[in-house]
Amino acid sequence: MVSKPPAGDPVQDAPQVTEPQHAAAGLPAIGHTLRIAQEQMGLARTARTLLKVNQKDGFDCPGCAWPEGDKRHVAEFCENGAKAVAEEATLRRVTPEFFAAHPVADLATRSGYWLGQQGRITRPMLLDEGGERYEPVTWERAFAIIAEELRALSSPDEALFYTSGRTSNEAAFLLQLFAREFGTNNLPDCSNMCHESSGSALTETIGIGKGSVSLEDLHRADLIIVAGQNPGTNHPRMLSALEKAKASGARIISVNPLPEAGLERFKNPQTPQGMIKGAALTDLFLQIRIGGDQALFRLLNKLVLETAGAVDEEFVRAHTHGYEEFAAAAKAADWDETLTATGLGRAEIERALEMVLASERTIVCWAMGLTQHKHSVPTIREVVNLLLLRGNIGRPGAGVCPVRGHSNVQGDRTMGIFERPAPAFLDALDKEFGIVSPRHHGFDVVRSIQALRDGEAKVFFAMGGNFVGATPDTEVTEAAMRNARLTVHVSTKLNRSHAVTGTRALILPTLGRTDKDVQRSGRQVVTVEDSMSLVHASRGNLPPAGPHLLSEPAIVARMARAVLGDGSATPWEEFEADYATIRDRIARVVPGFQDFNARLAANPGGFALPHAPRDERRFPTKTGKANFTAAPVEYPKVPEGRLLLQTLRSHDQYNTTIYGLDDRYRGIRGGRRVVLVHPEDAAAFGLEDGAYADLVSEWTDGTERRAPGFRVVHYPTSRGCAAAYYPETNVLVPLESTADVSNTPASKSVIVRLEQSQSA
Repeated sequence: MVSKPPAGDPVQDAPQVTEPQHAAAGLPAIGHTLRIAQEQMGLARTARTLLKVNQKDGFDCPGCAWPEGDKRHVAEFCENGAKAVAEEATLRRVTPEFFAAHPVADLATRSGYWLGQQGRITRPMLLDEGGERYEPVTWERAFAIIAEELRALSSPDEALFYTSGRTSNEAAFLLQLFAREFGTNNLPDCSNMCHESSGSALTETIGIGKGSVSLEDLHRADLIIVAGQNPGTNHPRMLSALEKAKASGARIISVNPLPEAGLERFKNPQTPQGMIKGAALTDLFLQIRIGGDQALFRLLNKLVLETAGAVDEEFVRAHTHGYEEFAAAAKAADWDETLTATGLGRAEIERALEMVLASERTIVCWAMGLTQHKHSVPTIREVVNLLLLRGNIGRPGAGVCPVRGHSNVQGDRTMGIFERPAPAFLDALDKEFGIVSPRHHGFDVVRSIQALRDGEAKVFFAMGGNFVGATPDTEVTEAAMRNARLTVHVSTKLNRSHAVTGTRALILPTLGRTDKDVQRSGRQVVTVEDSMSLVHASRGNLPPAGPHLLSEPAIVARMARAVLGDGSATPWEEFEADYATIRDRIARVVPGFQDFNARLAANPGGFALPHAPRDERRFPTKTGKANFTAAPVEYPKVPEGRLLLQTLRSHDQYNTTIYGLDDRYRGIRGGRRVVLVHPEDAAAFGLEDGAYADLVSEWTDGTERRAPGFRVVHYPTSRGCAAAYYPETNVLVPLESTADVSNTPASKSVIVRLEQSQSA
């Protein structure tokens, strides 16, 4: 039975806390999945929808970017994927009557959970200048408003075009084409906030900013190092791959400040043995201090160099550059400094070394725990150094595996959503469409917020996502958004960004992954690229949430026609009518997509994009080889009486989408304002378990950033470290605190003090 959305925000003042769990999935995951699905979709719709998730003739899960094998299980989804599907395929609706009853000032007081639970948006809505409520608007009027504001700009660079990782390849290609024909490279995207550090490090070292492994490589590995990642919550289907690798003899090292249930034991809900007992995954848990990863990998590299016969000298000689400078830096690594930086014991590191040396095929997987620090790029370069030393790139069962967090975030970048595009990409785009793309770089996410804050940007357009909820320094970001002349959000559901607006604001409702997309030429498919560079089709199977929705490609095409007018020779109407025509153009512009439509038809499970380091041990870097690097070792220095805070997700959460108020693997129920602190650190602050504290971050600008009223949970974190959920703690992350090179917000290393709250 489908339930109604909550009328009011649930009280979160007193979350219940029990012991953390030590296994993930199993019967509880099945039960939770079915309950959420039934509440949102009902029984019949649940079966009709979930059985199409990640199937060759179905739709791609709107959750994470983990790949599927060629042989699919009948239930090819995880608990959090099912939640994502249920929220999109919900029968709840947000109508004009809802907006009439809830002025923007009211929406601004609501939690992200409450907003998301209201359901699918059914009509285009306009908040006019001076208005208090969103009101219905026709599509024609909406596009006319966008055209009016964009044409009034002094420069095209006063416009920002943001892309969420859910956007299809076809829509992303059209959006970047429109932006560049309009005259700007201001194409910030969610990659700027997550794996930009990975792309920066990998492009420099191996010549391509993507992972080099396949699902089959994971199954064949001798050793898998999982660093700064919690797959049990963020990429649950990865646990099946780790389970299979373990069954084939692989060993797993987990490197993380927190113990995570999914890496301890996986109870596979698709097998009887998995349900009853499960599989232990981690062989060695290195409970590292936040930000100590570069120091760890540097010392491991020193120890490999000191071990006779451990270096793959033939590979190093034939395929790498910079070895001597790197080796000199690595040999200078200091044990005492490493133990201080990591919080690990000498015996733990020596055990990790034994496992590295015993492995002929090693993969390193990582996520935000490595990418959101000031020194993230050199940290990932150091990971690459370790793999290069042992010849573990371009070898089956070995390589780099940055695990992407959103279903097409990698594909959007491949399609040209990038503020710093390669000249060769722009040359191909211009030749194909007869345009002149700008060559100067545009704004990434952080620079976009600064531009809005400083009056350099006046129009903000978002293709999906929850920009306000996802970005750092909440008060600064919200004030910056309110400086805009126009904010536009292409959305399926409500979120915080719809309540923080420019002078005028538009909400443009769009089709979701689960929705059937029919255009003038017939039923359409879109494509996505997963975390391992496989491109495949996605076909929704449900009637759209209402008759007034447009697809993402249609929205971009109609906006382009309204803005560019008869001066554009691009066939926008043709693109809207038949997405195959978009793919024909992608095939002529983007390397690796030759014969796109034909390959898509011939390969129902998708096809792999070329990857020179993986496929032929060719490294398209400036040196023509894989590059060793030798950056100075960095790690956060935390003053006495302070902690290092990492922001993270709960288990009832996907990015900024909040499905519920529990984090059952960590033993948290009924609330999100909790801070996980080691008992000895909490005692130093005089905070008992169950006390309430304000989190106050400290930064060089002297500004006090405060997140009040967090329930203290004594938790087995690494000493000197703490953890709390975002977006509630985004307010603590200074806008200018970013990673060197990538400019990614440093959300995993925030220096904070804890102050006793005046009231719970």
